This record gives sequence, structure tokens and C-alpha cells, in this order.
Amino acid sequence: MTCEISQTFFFDAAHTLDRAIETESSKRVHGHTYNAEVFLTGQPDPRTGMVMDLGLVRREVAALREQLDHHMLNDIADLGPPTLENLCQFIFQKLAPRLSALTSVRVWRTSIGDACRLSK
Repeated sequence: MTCEISQTFFFDAAHTLDRAIETESSKRVHGHTYNAEVFLTGQPDPRTGMVMDLGLVRREVAALREQLDHHMLNDIADLGPPTLENLCQFIFQKLAPRLSALTSVRVWRTSIGDACRLSK
């Protein structure tokens, strides 16, 4: 049996974005509340009954959140243009070495209905 567990978190961050549509508002410094969810998939350990201890997942997510929360996303090394797609990739790349069962990352902005999900 395979199970999927997840942990949700949020962060507030500012950015600018160079794009062809909504150019003026995107080029100004502005911020969003981003929601993110990381998904881990695997067979529960027969001894613990867990795919992975969610306490460990929360610890790793909290450390990553510190890198994003109340920061200017354009200034974060290795992120690239601060798009939802790049945020998913950044989160995945930062957490994958520490969370071996990581299979997917979703980032969304509830206020405007945008979302991206990256799966390996």
C-alpha cells in the first residue's frame, strides 16, 4: 500500500516580474501571500506506521520558510524569475535532499486563484 502525506505552509513575500501582460503593475514592487504544500509518497514503515515523521517534515519546511517569508523574491539566489513555476522548483530542490519521499510541490495564491504543481 502506498500513502501520500502532505504539509502545508504559507509565506508573505514581495517581488517584481518582467512580463508582457499587466506590465506596469508587475514591474512595481508588490507582494503576495503564497501558500505551499509538499507531498511525500511511500509505503508506511511497518514499525512506525509512517511514510515519514511529520515532525521532521515540519522542521524542514520551517527552515525553508525562513528563506522565503518576508523576503524580496528577486534577491533569492537560485530562484530565478519569481514565478509560481520557479517557486515550486526552488522548494522541491531545497527539500528533496532532506525529504527523500518528496514527490510533489504545489504553490498557490488564493487571493487571485493562481497555482502551480510540480511532480517528479
